[in-house]
Amino acid sequence: MTTKPKAKKFHTDPGPKGKGTAEARADAISRIRRGTQPGAQADDDAPPSTDIEVIKREGLTGRQLRVARRLAQKNGLQAASDYDAVRLLRENGIDPFQRTNLLNLAANDQPDAGAQDEVKVQLPQTVARKTENLPGPELTPAQRREYEIGQIQKNIARRRRRKLFGLFARLAVFVMLPTLIVGYYFYRVATPMYASDSAFSILQADGAGASIGGLLSGTQYATAQDAVSTQDFLESKDALQRLEHDVGFSEIFKQDWIDPIQRLAPDATLEDAYKLYSRMITVGYDPSDGIIRMEVVAPSPEISVDISRRLISYAEDKINSLTELKREDQMREAMQGFEDAQNERRKAQEALIELQLQGAVLDPQNVIASLRGRIDQVEVQLQDKELERAALLDNLRPNQAKVDGVSRDIARLEAVLANLNAEMLDASAGENSLARLSVRIQMAQADLAARDMMLQTAMQHMETTRTEANRKVRYLTVSVNPVPSEEPSYPRKFENTILAFLLFAGIYLMISLTASVLREQVSS
Repeated sequence: MTTKPKAKKFHTDPGPKGKGTAEARADAISRIRRGTQPGAQADDDAPPSTDIEVIKREGLTGRQLRVARRLAQKNGLQAASDYDAVRLLRENGIDPFQRTNLLNLAANDQPDAGAQDEVKVQLPQTVARKTENLPGPELTPAQRREYEIGQIQKNIARRRRRKLFGLFARLAVFVMLPTLIVGYYFYRVATPMYASDSAFSILQADGAGASIGGLLSGTQYATAQDAVSTQDFLESKDALQRLEHDVGFSEIFKQDWIDPIQRLAPDATLEDAYKLYSRMITVGYDPSDGIIRMEVVAPSPEISVDISRRLISYAEDKINSLTELKREDQMREAMQGFEDAQNERRKAQEALIELQLQGAVLDPQNVIASLRGRIDQVEVQLQDKELERAALLDNLRPNQAKVDGVSRDIARLEAVLANLNAEMLDASAGENSLARLSVRIQMAQADLAARDMMLQTAMQHMETTRTEANRKVRYLTVSVNPVPSEEPSYPRKFENTILAFLLFAGIYLMISLTASVLREQVSS
């Protein structure tokens, strides 16, 4: 609030002289606005300009601008500046520097006739400053530019504050509020769960051979397939059904004191129980060291340890069944081959014995050889007798008695030789001859020898197969036994809350980026 001293006014009678003075002043103002000298004729045909820059270049004085501002206020025009008041008046068809307009404005400022002789003394009074009704100072281009830049900066700051407030509001609704809800659940609602950790590995029997597969014996790669099969079994519905039959897995998680998110519904199906089983049972296999690690989560530490031990026993039974099937398959084929070789050898042996019994001779070849030896011996004796008789006959006077004795010996040897030849002929000719029987016996003996070799090969193959089957025996060894936990392992309150915050923030960021890109595409 400022005080403005009011000047003393002496009211006199406005006469023709006062009127002429006002008209002269209006003419002077009009000439100044039009840029003409006194006595020069103004160009009334040129229309006044309504451009701010042109009005600024007209060289209007401060008094003219104040008169224009007062005239604009009188006509109800809201002007931002004095030059804007001149522009608004000209746009409305009012010349602010026309004589009649100035006279009307001056007439409104004159006092009434009844108080013209009175002298009023006005003291300073406190009045409210009305900046909107006062003409502003004339600004230079640099000052106006700084003023406009300041206005732009203020608008930018205002928009920035508004956008920042909107951003914080959206973050509070879409990120902070869900995070608080999730944190409240983990800290106040979620049922504490206890975890038991165990580790076991699958080993191969000792005594691997020198084959290519034996090079991997004793390493984690030798039992990698069995370890993967065991892991798949522990994560399957088969293991869940065995747990359901033994300990009632579903009933454990249907209790009322478990929070609704982790609790199974009373009418839960096997699929619902398997989903919960997949979350509560974690089985991992590390191929670098060949160890299977298992984590079981349950509402109490005792139940968690019991489930872990039962799952390990299930895995051990599964490993034993897998190796038993492999050994049975391999040994079945080897035993079948060995039995077939034994049967064939027995048949060959029976055929040889039958042939030997058929001719009542155990060794026909020896019989024929004996006959041939006897024939050779008789022929030698016969030749000797014939030589002896010839020697006796060479005498001039042979002894007839000796000659007759030798002749009778020769006859007896010839008879014996004939009988032996006949017997030899019977043994060598005909279907039932000893020669044919000897050939058949030799073939049977060769067949029996072949069957003996086949039997030995089958026996060796069976022993090798048994050795290989024993090498494929798998053993499950527990390296870390499950131990009851004294403190709950889940939920991890702080970590899960931070994870939820990051998740919601990421979703909000993706949606915001997508909306910004779509808005830019639509606007372009």
